[in-house]
Amino acid sequence: MTQTDADPPIRLRVEGVSLAFGDRQALRDVTFSLAMGECLAFIGPSGCGTSSMLKCINRMHDATPTARMTGRILLDGHDINAADIDPPLLRRRLGWVAQHPDPFAWSVFDNVAYGPRLHGLVEDGAPMAAHVRDCLIRAHLWDEVGDRLDCPGVELSLGQQQRLCIARALGTFPDILLMDEPCGSLDPIATRAIEGLLMTLKGQTAMIVITHNFGQARRIADRVAFFHTGTLREIGPTERVFTAPRDPLCAAFLRGVFG
Repeated sequence: MTQTDADPPIRLRVEGVSLAFGDRQALRDVTFSLAMGECLAFIGPSGCGTSSMLKCINRMHDATPTARMTGRILLDGHDINAADIDPPLLRRRLGWVAQHPDPFAWSVFDNVAYGPRLHGLVEDGAPMAAHVRDCLIRAHLWDEVGDRLDCPGVELSLGQQQRLCIARALGTFPDILLMDEPCGSLDPIATRAIEGLLMTLKGQTAMIVITHNFGQARRIADRVAFFHTGTLREIGPTERVFTAPRDPLCAAFLRGVFG
């Protein structure tokens, strides 16, 4: 697809990325882009490569001796695997939210303040207090925990813990949020709260969200990418992919033939 002046700027480009762990091929020649403020949903059957792709973007395979990646991943035009890139500084720009809530065993306040404090992004005191409040508001959590910021994050409900993890990810002013099934372990009420949060973040922060919930993908995503056995088989506007998929495997997957 050709970029025009009217299109939002491209934040992320993935160009011909393949990934192997020894003899096992996890990704094969994956290419796609992510625009500023866009929400892109990854869908596909279990083991299709979506989590592996997300972890490549966050350089989470760096410490795996058998991992070998080829191709390029460009963040604002810069190769994230270049020799002069510091992985911790890269990850500051890529907010990560896992499937299972994983708040630190600290207070709600310190969960959110940890990243900006570590990277020297916000001064302690009043500026940090205002920043934590803003992140919790953006995560739709302030009204529930604003009067108990000293409460350990692990004592919140699961849905609140996941929104705390999103607030924590927002704390470092990320360019992109990477979410690996953020509602996968939550009940329907908590899932609805997270979806509402993601809808408010659209247009502000670019996001890639892995989901196995077709309805969720249709509700939150601007575009959908279908993976199968490590290959990106189809990518396009959400409604077009769901109503008129061009790839036969994608069509079969959406009909429930396999998954």
